[in-house]
This record gives sequence, structure tokens and C-alpha cells, in this order.
Amino acid sequence: METVRVNTSQHVDIDYPVAGVGERMASWLIDIAALGLTFLIFLFVFSATDLLKSAIFGKVMLVIYAFLFLFYDLLCEVFMNGQTLGKHILKTKVVSLDGGQPSLGQYFIRWVFRIVDFPLTAWAGGFLCVVLSDNKQRIGDIVAGTTVIKTVPRTKLHHIAFHPAAESYTPVFDSVHLLTDRDVELVHEVLNTYYKTFNPNLVYQMAGKISSHLGTAIPEGMNELDFLKTIVMDYNQVTSRAV
Repeated sequence: METVRVNTSQHVDIDYPVAGVGERMASWLIDIAALGLTFLIFLFVFSATDLLKSAIFGKVMLVIYAFLFLFYDLLCEVFMNGQTLGKHILKTKVVSLDGGQPSLGQYFIRWVFRIVDFPLTAWAGGFLCVVLSDNKQRIGDIVAGTTVIKTVPRTKLHHIAFHPAAESYTPVFDSVHLLTDRDVELVHEVLNTYYKTFNPNLVYQMAGKISSHLGTAIPEGMNELDFLKTIVMDYNQVTSRAV
């Protein structure tokens, strides 16, 4: 599975699988189908209410629909965190290659280059670019510095080799309350990646970040992997008490 390395806001590198031609084409077809269905609904509603008999109203609605059709991808990606309806269903999204969420300018560049990537006469070029480029980018992605990744589900506890702490469990680190749900989700992702790749560097990096953030040292005799597991168990225990 081909991946792209994304640097998170906590400055930890996570490898995400990139979306290939199949996912991209399927999401595009879903979006086209959704726009077509919307047009049919427009026609049905307006026909049933005799609104189409008004020439002015019909032209206004046609302009509105043309606007939505033209700017659909740009508006969706800007306001839906890099996703359209098709991308949401296929669990893919647009990300910036520098690890952050794409800027408005990057979304705009991707949208402008749809003129090059998606006309029927240029489909072959767009597909070929996705197939051959290292990060599975179409021309618009290359120019904008973006790509499309698969948004794998957040790691669940059963994906990791430990279980929630028992009610009698006493947290080891008192400052664990300084963490957020997103911090712990990221720890889950790091642990899940470790169990797949057995690359310890990510564990060391994440343990260092958490240790620094909490202002606590890793106890003697506890390795970085056990430290991260303990952090998650502590957080689960502390937050369960607060509920």
C-alpha cells in the first residue's frame, strides 16, 4: 500500500495511505450522481408547483444551479475539511503535503486545474498523472502541493495490545488531564502504526512529545512504549471519572 507522510500539528509524522485512481474516480462519479439527482429534484419540485411557468424564476434557478454545479468541489472542500460527498462516502480527503490542512489558495488552485484534469479530452492525462506520480497527484494537486489520502478510522482500543483500566486502577501520571482527546487519539495512531511496522522511532518521538507536554519524565524502568500505554490508561480512567 502506497503512503504519504503527513506531519501532524503535534509535529509527529504519520504515514497515511494515498487514494488511487479507483477511489478518485468512484468519488467523482458519486458527486456527479448527487448533482444530477439534485437537478432532477429541482425539476420535479418546480414542475409540481408550476414555478417553471415563470420564465424569470426558471432562469434564476438555472443560474443558481449552474453556480452550485461549477463551484461544488471548491465549496465542499473548503467547508467540509477537504471532502466532497463522494470523498466522504469513500473515506478520502484532500491534505497538504506539508502536513497541514490545505489553505484556501491550495483548494482554489486544485479547483482551477480541474479544467485541465477533468474534461473528457484530458481524462487520460489526469489518470496517468495520478498513476505515475509518487504521491498519487493529479496535475492540480502537483501545482497546489496537495494530495488525496484515505481517512482510515481512528484507532480503537481493541486495535492496540492493551485494554481499558479497571475501576480500581490508579493513574500513574497526575498531569494526564492536560491532554486532549485529540492528543490521545494521536497516541492511539502512533501505537497502531508501531504494531504494524515495528518501527520504534515513532514511539520514541511521541513519548518525548507527551513527556515534555506533561512536564514529567518517563519513570526509571518504564520504556517509551509502556509509557504511552500508561498515558492512555490514565487518560481513560481520569476522563471516565469526570463523566
